[in-house]
Amino acid sequence: MACTCVVGLQWGDEAKGKIVDLLTEQHDLVVRYNGGANAGHTVVCNGQTYKLSLLPTGVLRPHLRSVIANGVVVFPPRFLEEIDNLQKTGITVGKNLALSDHAHVIFPYHLEEERLSEQGAEGAIGTTGRGIGPCYQDKVGRICGVRVGELLYPDHLRERLTSIVPRKNRLLRALSPEAKAFDAAALYDTYLGYAERMRPYITDTTRLLHQALADGQRILFEAAQGSLLDVDHGTYPFVTS
Repeated sequence: MACTCVVGLQWGDEAKGKIVDLLTEQHDLVVRYNGGANAGHTVVCNGQTYKLSLLPTGVLRPHLRSVIANGVVVFPPRFLEEIDNLQKTGITVGKNLALSDHAHVIFPYHLEEERLSEQGAEGAIGTTGRGIGPCYQDKVGRICGVRVGELLYPDHLRERLTSIVPRKNRLLRALSPEAKAFDAAALYDTYLGYAERMRPYITDTTRLLHQALADGQRILFEAAQGSLLDVDHGTYPFVTS
């Protein structure tokens, strides 16, 4: 059993993607375990430049298993867009990519919540505007959090959104009278479509990783951001969620 973790020791942008790509040949799995689409990395592979923000760098090596673990927050349209962009360049993305059914889902109201919160703050802390913070807030708060696996159960998803969206609309109106109102039925239809495309990738990644360890496979953990952006150990409040 061999595990390696690549972690940035500053505020991100330490060229982690380049190092991860260099180390992939020595490992069997590459695991992205934190953050979301706010963590961009650029990798040059075989003369081609790739810009990723959500998918693990290991996805550029189709013979490896790439994993998006439960600690990541996922914006489905971005997830699917990155896959489509890679496939247009000839990179195969199929069974080599696994997405945790326990990862939490970002919805458009998360982006709106982040925008309005930042807009109304006297001392804005600077966000990427991609809904990362509000999604993690819902994950910890539990009432409004939705996990990737829940997208696969239509009746359950409809019930969850019917409960959550009115709460979110009230919150958004409290942040600004001009806030956009979201429609639960429209979100349901949109995310049901995403779910069907995401279905082949969704799995129990905890079990997958435990089995990989039991089989003696080599795992490379790819961190997002950097230690000085950590909520507990970084330059708070100028950190990331």
